Amino acid sequence: MAFNYMTEAGFKKLQEEIEYLETVKRPEIAQQISEAREKGDLSENAEYDAAKEAQGMMEMRLANLKEMLLNARILDTNKIDTSSVQILTTVKLLNVKTKQSMTYTIVPDNEANLREKKISVSSPIAKGLLGKKVGEVADVVVPAGVMSLKIEEITI
Repeated sequence: MAFNYMTEAGFKKLQEEIEYLETVKRPEIAQQISEAREKGDLSENAEYDAAKEAQGMMEMRLANLKEMLLNARILDTNKIDTSSVQILTTVKLLNVKTKQSMTYTIVPDNEANLREKKISVSSPIAKGLLGKKVGEVADVVVPAGVMSLKIEEITI
């Protein structure tokens, strides 16, 4: 069995989505099915078919989320060692070639969000940085080629 590592915030977000699907979406879809059923012949009722398909998709999503929650392991930020890059650390980097500075937080796959500067632990950049220390340069293979990233700071 594979564990789903996540932060406390990621765990709560998962719980909230499950609650939303169960308390809002499920009754909404049930209402759509009921309304479509009242329109008569189900064999040629596109609304009914669409509502049943939406119900199936929603139930599948709900089952997947519940399984993720069941296998969740919450990462404790108090136990993170910032002497090297690892999951949940925030890393300030310098692109050696362009002299551009960037900062990313390395997070579990299901919490990645580039707009929030959170990159997945399984992304090429994160994989190249894991285990590196301040001052080291990581040569990271990206679609555009190889990027040399100097680690300037590691925090939580």
